Amino acid sequence: MNRTATLKLPQYSSRELALGMVRGADTVRRGLQYPALGIALLFALWWWGGTVIANNPNTMAFASFAPGPTLVAFWDMVSTGAVWSPIESSLQRVGLGLVWAIVIGVPLGVAIGYFLQLRQLTHVPFQFLRMISPLAWMPIAVLAFATWDAAIIFLIAVAAVWPITYATAHGVQRIDPMWFKVGRNLGAGPYHTLRHIILPAIAQDVFAGIRLAVGVAWIVLVPAEYLGVTSGLGYAINDARDTLEYDKLAAIVLVIGIIGYLLDAVCVRLIKRSSYREE
Repeated sequence: MNRTATLKLPQYSSRELALGMVRGADTVRRGLQYPALGIALLFALWWWGGTVIANNPNTMAFASFAPGPTLVAFWDMVSTGAVWSPIESSLQRVGLGLVWAIVIGVPLGVAIGYFLQLRQLTHVPFQFLRMISPLAWMPIAVLAFATWDAAIIFLIAVAAVWPITYATAHGVQRIDPMWFKVGRNLGAGPYHTLRHIILPAIAQDVFAGIRLAVGVAWIVLVPAEYLGVTSGLGYAINDARDTLEYDKLAAIVLVIGIIGYLLDAVCVRLIKRSSYREE
Protein backbone atom coordinates (compact mmCIF):
# COMPACT_ATOMS: atom_id res chain seq x y z
CA MET A 1 0.00 0.00 0.00
CA ASN A 2 1.48 3.35 -1.04
CA ARG A 3 1.34 6.11 1.46
CA THR A 4 1.90 9.69 0.45
CA ALA A 5 3.26 12.08 3.04
CA THR A 6 1.61 15.43 3.23
CA LEU A 7 3.42 18.55 4.38
CA LYS A 8 1.40 20.45 6.92
CA LEU A 9 2.14 24.15 6.95
CA PRO A 10 1.71 26.04 10.20
CA GLN A 11 -1.52 27.95 10.43
CA TYR A 12 -1.45 31.58 11.51
CA SER A 13 -4.33 33.78 12.44
CA SER A 14 -4.84 37.12 10.75
CA ARG A 15 -3.77 38.83 13.99
CA GLU A 16 -0.49 36.90 14.09
CA LEU A 17 0.21 37.71 10.46
CA ALA A 18 -0.47 41.39 11.07
CA LEU A 19 1.86 41.40 14.09
CA GLY A 20 4.57 39.69 12.05
CA MET A 21 4.28 42.27 9.30
CA VAL A 22 4.46 45.09 11.83
CA ARG A 23 7.57 43.60 13.46
CA GLY A 24 9.20 43.13 10.04
CA ALA A 25 8.47 46.69 9.03
CA ASP A 26 9.83 47.94 12.36
CA THR A 27 13.04 45.95 11.88
CA VAL A 28 13.51 47.42 8.39
CA ARG A 29 12.83 50.92 9.71
CA ARG A 30 15.38 50.57 12.49
CA GLY A 31 17.93 49.19 10.04
CA LEU A 32 17.49 52.13 7.67
CA GLN A 33 17.08 55.05 10.06
CA TYR A 34 20.77 55.55 10.86
CA PRO A 35 22.01 55.27 7.25
CA ALA A 36 19.24 57.65 6.18
CA LEU A 37 20.18 60.07 8.96
CA GLY A 38 23.84 59.90 7.95
CA ILE A 39 22.99 60.64 4.30
CA ALA A 40 20.76 63.53 5.38
CA LEU A 41 23.55 65.03 7.50
CA LEU A 42 26.04 64.68 4.65
CA PHE A 43 23.61 66.30 2.23
CA ALA A 44 22.95 69.15 4.70
CA LEU A 45 26.69 69.74 5.05
CA TRP A 46 27.05 69.71 1.28
CA TRP A 47 24.18 72.19 0.89
CA TRP A 48 25.67 74.47 3.57
CA GLY A 49 29.08 74.39 1.88
CA GLY A 50 27.51 75.22 -1.47
CA THR A 51 25.69 78.18 0.09
CA VAL A 52 28.90 79.51 1.62
CA ILE A 53 30.71 79.20 -1.72
CA ALA A 54 27.88 80.91 -3.62
CA ASN A 55 27.70 83.83 -1.17
CA ASN A 56 31.43 84.52 -1.20
CA PRO A 57 32.46 86.83 -4.10
CA ASN A 58 35.87 85.14 -4.24
CA THR A 59 34.43 81.64 -4.69
CA MET A 60 31.03 82.22 -6.29
CA ALA A 61 32.40 81.00 -9.64
CA PHE A 62 32.40 77.52 -8.08
CA ALA A 63 28.75 77.67 -6.99
CA SER A 64 27.92 74.78 -9.32
CA PHE A 65 29.44 72.42 -6.74
CA ALA A 66 26.20 72.83 -4.76
CA PRO A 67 23.72 69.92 -4.57
CA GLY A 68 21.15 71.44 -6.96
CA PRO A 69 23.36 71.91 -10.05
CA THR A 70 25.25 68.68 -9.27
CA LEU A 71 22.14 66.52 -9.13
CA VAL A 72 20.81 68.09 -12.35
CA ALA A 73 24.10 67.31 -14.10
CA PHE A 74 24.11 63.81 -12.59
CA TRP A 75 20.62 63.07 -13.91
CA ASP A 76 21.55 64.46 -17.33
CA MET A 77 24.63 62.22 -17.52
CA VAL A 78 22.66 59.15 -16.48
CA SER A 79 19.64 59.80 -18.71
CA THR A 80 21.73 60.53 -21.81
CA GLY A 81 24.06 57.57 -21.15
CA ALA A 82 27.14 59.81 -21.13
CA VAL A 83 28.31 58.36 -17.82
CA TRP A 84 28.38 54.68 -18.82
CA SER A 85 31.42 54.80 -21.10
CA PRO A 86 33.73 56.36 -18.46
CA ILE A 87 32.45 53.89 -15.87
CA GLU A 88 33.12 50.94 -18.16
CA SER A 89 36.67 52.09 -18.92
CA SER A 90 37.51 52.71 -15.27
CA LEU A 91 36.00 49.44 -14.04
CA GLN A 92 37.92 47.53 -16.69
CA ARG A 93 41.23 49.06 -15.57
CA VAL A 94 40.50 48.51 -11.90
CA GLY A 95 39.37 44.95 -12.58
CA LEU A 96 42.52 44.03 -14.50
CA GLY A 97 44.72 45.68 -11.89
CA LEU A 98 42.98 43.74 -9.12
CA VAL A 99 43.30 40.47 -11.03
CA TRP A 100 47.07 40.96 -11.29
CA ALA A 101 47.24 41.96 -7.61
CA ILE A 102 45.34 38.80 -6.60
CA VAL A 103 47.40 36.54 -8.86
CA ILE A 104 50.61 37.90 -7.32
CA GLY A 105 49.46 38.72 -3.79
CA VAL A 106 47.68 35.52 -2.74
CA PRO A 107 50.51 33.06 -3.54
CA LEU A 108 53.06 35.49 -2.14
CA GLY A 109 51.03 35.93 1.03
CA VAL A 110 50.64 32.17 1.46
CA ALA A 111 54.40 31.71 1.05
CA ILE A 112 55.50 34.40 3.50
CA GLY A 113 52.81 33.38 5.96
CA TYR A 114 53.77 29.69 5.89
CA PHE A 115 57.57 29.90 5.72
CA LEU A 116 59.14 31.79 8.62
CA GLN A 117 62.52 32.24 6.95
CA LEU A 118 60.93 33.74 3.83
CA ARG A 119 58.89 36.10 6.00
CA GLN A 120 62.00 37.28 7.80
CA LEU A 121 63.90 37.65 4.53
CA THR A 122 61.24 39.74 2.80
CA HIS A 123 60.04 41.85 5.71
CA VAL A 124 62.34 44.86 5.26
CA PRO A 125 62.30 44.98 1.42
CA PHE A 126 58.52 44.56 1.26
CA GLN A 127 57.86 47.19 3.91
CA PHE A 128 60.16 49.56 2.02
CA LEU A 129 58.32 48.98 -1.26
CA ARG A 130 54.90 49.11 0.40
CA MET A 131 55.54 52.58 1.77
CA ILE A 132 56.29 54.04 -1.66
CA SER A 133 53.30 55.87 -3.10
CA PRO A 134 51.92 53.95 -6.11
CA LEU A 135 51.84 57.21 -8.07
CA ALA A 136 55.60 57.56 -7.55
CA TRP A 137 55.96 54.66 -10.00
CA MET A 138 54.21 56.67 -12.71
CA PRO A 139 57.37 57.72 -14.65
CA ILE A 140 58.65 54.14 -14.59
CA ALA A 141 55.27 52.81 -15.71
CA VAL A 142 55.18 55.23 -18.64
CA LEU A 143 58.65 54.11 -19.74
CA ALA A 144 58.08 50.39 -19.16
CA PHE A 145 54.72 49.92 -20.88
CA ALA A 146 53.79 50.56 -24.49
CA THR A 147 50.26 51.86 -23.78
CA TRP A 148 48.74 54.25 -21.26
CA ASP A 149 46.17 51.63 -20.27
CA ALA A 150 48.89 49.14 -19.37
CA ALA A 151 50.68 51.79 -17.30
CA ILE A 152 47.49 52.59 -15.36
CA ILE A 153 46.77 48.91 -14.74
CA PHE A 154 50.33 48.52 -13.44
CA LEU A 155 49.87 51.43 -11.01
CA ILE A 156 46.59 49.96 -9.74
CA ALA A 157 48.20 46.53 -9.30
CA VAL A 158 51.13 48.05 -7.39
CA ALA A 159 48.68 49.81 -5.08
CA ALA A 160 46.46 46.77 -4.54
CA VAL A 161 49.00 43.97 -4.16
CA TRP A 162 50.17 44.85 -0.64
CA PRO A 163 46.83 44.70 1.21
CA ILE A 164 46.11 41.35 -0.41
CA THR A 165 49.60 39.98 0.33
CA TYR A 166 49.64 40.90 3.99
CA ALA A 167 46.02 39.96 4.66
CA THR A 168 46.70 36.55 3.13
CA ALA A 169 49.91 36.12 5.15
CA HIS A 170 48.07 37.09 8.34
CA GLY A 171 45.39 34.51 7.58
CA VAL A 172 47.97 31.75 7.13
CA GLN A 173 49.68 32.67 10.40
CA ARG A 174 46.33 32.41 12.24
CA ILE A 175 45.71 28.81 11.16
CA ASP A 176 45.78 26.40 14.09
CA PRO A 177 48.98 24.28 13.78
CA MET A 178 46.93 21.24 14.81
CA TRP A 179 45.16 21.43 11.45
CA PHE A 180 48.46 20.83 9.65
CA LYS A 181 49.32 18.01 12.03
CA VAL A 182 45.99 16.30 11.43
CA GLY A 183 46.45 16.72 7.69
CA ARG A 184 49.91 15.10 7.77
CA ASN A 185 48.59 12.25 9.89
CA LEU A 186 45.91 11.65 7.27
CA GLY A 187 48.50 11.57 4.51
CA ALA A 188 47.91 15.03 3.03
CA GLY A 189 50.64 16.21 0.68
CA PRO A 190 51.51 19.83 -0.13
CA TYR A 191 48.73 20.15 -2.70
CA HIS A 192 46.05 18.72 -0.41
CA THR A 193 47.29 20.87 2.49
CA LEU A 194 46.97 23.96 0.33
CA ARG A 195 43.65 22.95 -1.22
CA HIS A 196 41.81 21.58 1.79
CA ILE A 197 43.38 23.35 4.78
CA ILE A 198 45.05 26.64 3.88
CA LEU A 199 42.72 28.08 1.22
CA PRO A 200 39.43 27.43 3.08
CA ALA A 201 40.95 28.79 6.30
CA ILE A 202 42.25 32.03 4.76
CA ALA A 203 39.32 32.78 2.42
CA GLN A 204 37.87 35.40 4.76
CA ASP A 205 41.26 37.08 5.21
CA VAL A 206 41.86 37.09 1.46
CA PHE A 207 38.52 38.77 0.80
CA ALA A 208 39.24 41.27 3.58
CA GLY A 209 42.53 42.08 1.83
CA ILE A 210 40.71 42.41 -1.48
CA ARG A 211 38.27 44.82 0.17
CA LEU A 212 41.16 47.01 1.30
CA ALA A 213 42.77 46.68 -2.13
CA VAL A 214 39.58 47.78 -3.88
CA GLY A 215 39.50 50.93 -1.76
CA VAL A 216 43.13 51.76 -2.49
CA ALA A 217 42.80 50.96 -6.20
CA TRP A 218 39.65 53.07 -6.54
CA ILE A 219 41.48 56.03 -4.97
CA VAL A 220 44.57 55.61 -7.15
CA LEU A 221 42.45 55.28 -10.30
CA VAL A 222 41.48 58.94 -10.65
CA PRO A 223 44.99 60.49 -10.60
CA ALA A 224 46.30 57.58 -12.66
CA GLU A 225 43.74 58.37 -15.37
CA TYR A 226 45.18 61.88 -15.60
CA LEU A 227 47.77 60.23 -17.83
CA GLY A 228 47.40 60.17 -21.59
CA VAL A 229 44.12 58.23 -21.74
CA THR A 230 40.99 59.79 -23.19
CA SER A 231 38.45 57.73 -21.26
CA GLY A 232 37.54 56.89 -17.70
CA LEU A 233 36.23 58.74 -14.68
CA GLY A 234 39.57 60.37 -13.91
CA TYR A 235 39.80 61.72 -17.45
CA ALA A 236 36.19 62.96 -17.20
CA ILE A 237 37.03 64.89 -14.02
CA ASN A 238 40.11 66.41 -15.63
CA ASP A 239 38.12 67.34 -18.73
CA ALA A 240 35.31 68.94 -16.69
CA ARG A 241 37.87 70.95 -14.75
CA ASP A 242 39.51 72.22 -17.93
CA THR A 243 36.14 73.26 -19.40
CA LEU A 244 35.00 74.83 -16.09
CA GLU A 245 31.94 72.53 -15.90
CA TYR A 246 31.98 72.30 -12.13
CA ASP A 247 28.50 70.84 -11.87
CA LYS A 248 29.59 67.98 -14.15
CA LEU A 249 32.80 67.58 -12.15
CA ALA A 250 30.84 67.26 -8.90
CA ALA A 251 28.43 64.81 -10.57
CA ILE A 252 31.36 62.59 -11.60
CA VAL A 253 32.67 62.70 -8.04
CA LEU A 254 29.20 61.57 -6.93
CA VAL A 255 29.35 58.69 -9.43
CA ILE A 256 32.79 57.66 -8.12
CA GLY A 257 31.47 57.61 -4.56
CA ILE A 258 28.41 55.53 -5.46
CA ILE A 259 30.40 52.94 -7.40
CA GLY A 260 33.04 52.76 -4.67
CA TYR A 261 30.34 52.14 -2.08
CA LEU A 262 28.79 49.36 -4.19
CA LEU A 263 32.17 47.69 -4.75
CA ASP A 264 32.84 47.77 -1.01
CA ALA A 265 29.38 46.31 -0.30
CA VAL A 266 30.12 43.40 -2.65
CA CYS A 267 33.41 42.75 -0.83
CA VAL A 268 31.66 42.82 2.56
CA ARG A 269 29.16 40.28 1.27
CA LEU A 270 31.96 38.00 0.08
CA ILE A 271 33.72 38.28 3.45
CA LYS A 272 30.56 37.22 5.31
CA ARG A 273 29.86 34.31 2.96
CA SER A 274 33.45 33.01 3.19
CA SER A 275 33.45 32.84 7.00
CA TYR A 276 33.57 29.34 8.47
CA ARG A 277 33.03 30.71 11.98
CA GLU A 278 29.71 31.28 13.63
CA GLU A 279 28.89 34.99 13.47
